[in-house]
Amino acid sequence: MFLSAPAIPILSRCSWMGKGSGFGKVILFGEHFVVHGVAGIVSAIDSTTDAEVKKTGEEILIVDERKGAKGYVGEKKAQQLESIDRMLKAMGIEPKIASFNIWVGGNLPGFSGLGASAASSVAIARAIAEEFGLKLSDERVNEVAYEAEKAYAGTPSGIDNTAATYGGLMWFKRNMSGGSNAIERISIRKPVEIVIASTGIVANTKAMVEGVAERKKKNPEKYNGIFKQAEDVALKAKKALKEFDLKKVGTLMNENHRLLQEIGVSCKELDYLVDLARRRGAFGAKLTGGGGGGCMFALTPTKALQETVAEAIEKAGYEVLRTKIGVEKL
Repeated sequence: MFLSAPAIPILSRCSWMGKGSGFGKVILFGEHFVVHGVAGIVSAIDSTTDAEVKKTGEEILIVDERKGAKGYVGEKKAQQLESIDRMLKAMGIEPKIASFNIWVGGNLPGFSGLGASAASSVAIARAIAEEFGLKLSDERVNEVAYEAEKAYAGTPSGIDNTAATYGGLMWFKRNMSGGSNAIERISIRKPVEIVIASTGIVANTKAMVEGVAERKKKNPEKYNGIFKQAEDVALKAKKALKEFDLKKVGTLMNENHRLLQEIGVSCKELDYLVDLARRRGAFGAKLTGGGGGGCMFALTPTKALQETVAEAIEKAGYEVLRTKIGVEKL
């Protein structure tokens, strides 16, 4: 049995035992397209969800202290409970007899589009494993988190949980036959400053993914053409990142956003924020995640440009996160 709790500390933090963390992420290239086997590029960001777990001998109690978009924790509660049930089964722990407290926090805000669900799934899986004395490799943690992600995304691509588990910058291509996904690390000269802005709208990733699949089925010729363009953009972006040509990366981000608009996953709030960031000097800007709300991110190399763009968005009344892509260590 699962119970939720108010977002206040109910136990001394030193009383918690198993601990774990998972990276937040931005998808630089490939939202929605990766679900259908098109290659994409994802990066961990310099923000994490942290989790701590302690056995209690009672029912499962969740204390979620993450900050973020209004209503995020409440709206995701049912999915969170299902995700924990799924990960327990994947780890060989019978949910009906499991009894422990879970604390969730960290500096990754609960904004839709930042992989918050995947980051929490990875963090909780690691914390449960430590508390129950299970020796899980990163590969196994990633598999468990993928099962948990099904509660949030229906049929997830696997890109979010992979970034949350391993960190860094990665080329990702989903294996549509059910085998191992193709993952290639991309090395860049140094982490790069970005600005993430939240629309304040809690997006339903599962509904957005299903909507794209339905529209693609109804109009395959149009969508196949768009998907081919998305893969071409990702290939060019991979080369630009390796060469550290950030101006080119930004231009390709803008093109990727246009393609996402064409498949119907942007919204007026996202488009407004994207335009605002570009006008304030961002090298490029696009939505990140499932769309329909959630977040956009802007490529803003240097602290000065990051601050200029962040301040402009904050003055417009939106919440921002100043962070970096290409981060590899928790």
